[in-house]
Amino acid sequence: MKNAERKKGFVFKQYEQPFQTPFDKLFDIFKELITHTSGDFDEAIDWLRQLDREFHLTTPEYSIDDFIEDLKNKGYIVERLAPNGNGGVDITSKMEKALRQNALEQIFGKMEKGRSGNHKTKYSGRSDESTGDLRAYQFGDNLDKIAMTESLKNAQVNHGIGDFSLSESDIVIEDTQFKSQMSTVLMIDISHSMILYGEDRITPAKKVAMALSELILTRYPKDSLDVIVFGNDAWPIAIKDLPYLQVGPFHTNTVAGVQLALDILRRKRHANKQIFMITDGKPSCLRMPDGTYYKNPMGLDPYITSRCYSMAAQARKLGIPITTFMITTDPYLQEFVDEFTAANRGKAYYTGLDGLGEMIFEDYEENRKKRIR
Repeated sequence: MKNAERKKGFVFKQYEQPFQTPFDKLFDIFKELITHTSGDFDEAIDWLRQLDREFHLTTPEYSIDDFIEDLKNKGYIVERLAPNGNGGVDITSKMEKALRQNALEQIFGKMEKGRSGNHKTKYSGRSDESTGDLRAYQFGDNLDKIAMTESLKNAQVNHGIGDFSLSESDIVIEDTQFKSQMSTVLMIDISHSMILYGEDRITPAKKVAMALSELILTRYPKDSLDVIVFGNDAWPIAIKDLPYLQVGPFHTNTVAGVQLALDILRRKRHANKQIFMITDGKPSCLRMPDGTYYKNPMGLDPYITSRCYSMAAQARKLGIPITTFMITTDPYLQEFVDEFTAANRGKAYYTGLDGLGEMIFEDYEENRKKRIR
């Protein structure tokens, strides 16, 4: 039979799960549990034992206790000793990084791999990243950018090889591009509403923060990411502390969050600056000059919202766009977010928890490729 006449179609076969060691199988589950428990090892292991009893995750040859011992040996956990003899177990920096990598794979796993810092604008000019193209030498170009081999070749072609002569017209330069480096502040709402109504909203927000931080640390190391949380007040948290992030009995002081974000970004030297805000509630709190709090959880308080609009306008004057990710579908809150976004000339997404990470990644990538003004 000729090749052209060969039968075409699909071949189906039974899916075979990739091989995993007993440790790896439990480790994948454990990383999810330790994220949900905000780093509480004992609670995560209790959940793992419950799942084991229900779904038979372990075997007589490899038990939960064996798994815990492997976690110790591999450096993911460490025993904490107390003076009274009642110690405990803490997760290590290695485990914190594993959680960030796990979040990165879950949320941004479909992105194409690229070189570190490979963010480019359409503008060419003097910088330290080569485009692979050559251009004629111009007065003021750095000498270390001269393409010596091509320049010498041009001299031989133009002047012959008898008496070597190199003129300015022979010299070519390795062309470069500006790299659009970005400073980002990620604001996370930790008010009590982030766990109300039977929906855990803080864990997805925490995962997005871990994924974005690991993305920047590994793929865009010349960018900067600062994470702040806001409730009655706002304060920065270290990237290593993201797994331990919890919701508190707080109202929502959006003004304090934006104010702190702007203070951080004013000190950054990058041309591109932006704020991402993840929230599910309306602004309901302000800190007064005397240190007391003005709170109103009922409806949209004009005094509070007007202060929010002023902060958004201040960010706009500084050339700092604010992208709001509203992880709730309450229609009456859209009025506030629309006004806030208009005052800043930023962007807003009204979304549930599904797809939050992908939207933040896409917006981050889009803003990284242009100069924000």
